[in-house]
Amino acid sequence: MGSFKEEETNQLRRLVNWVVDIIVVIALACFIVHAFGIQVEVAGNSMAPLLNSGDVVLIDQFLYALEGPERFDVVVFEREDAKVNIKRIIGLPGETVQITDGRIWIDGEVLEEPADQKKIALAGLAEVPVTLGEDEYFLLGDNRDSSEDSRFINVGNVKGEQIRGKVWFRIYPALGLGRVQ
Repeated sequence: MGSFKEEETNQLRRLVNWVVDIIVVIALACFIVHAFGIQVEVAGNSMAPLLNSGDVVLIDQFLYALEGPERFDVVVFEREDAKVNIKRIIGLPGETVQITDGRIWIDGEVLEEPADQKKIALAGLAEVPVTLGEDEYFLLGDNRDSSEDSRFINVGNVKGEQIRGKVWFRIYPALGLGRVQ
């Protein structure tokens, strides 16, 4: 009879362990989806060729809140008019940004960009030096000739609180699946 009671206790322990494991996995999955799994669909081609209209990306909010924005990060931000956009960080807080002769100048020095980046045809607000505030960023689209970004009054300098997170992974289309840099 003692053996039957032991067997019953062991089964109960296994069941409790199994239930606890399931709860832990569900909690972990919820945390990961909330922190790293917010989906955003790309609208327009301002980030082409990196991202195209219709691509679906995941943004990292959790780690990004700890690490903070860095130059050349591709981020999702909410504009003053509540539209959500994806752009690349070019200027950091406290820096002075200017676009002259199709090139970006940061604090009086030319910003070294990838060789395949074309000259900027329209400097917009950055035709004259733009000094960024304590919590302001200057963002540009990769497709500079077809991007509504910090060069224009309706976007302007982007405050840190407007940045929702860093784009880190493309999930659609399947052929483009992978990390975004």
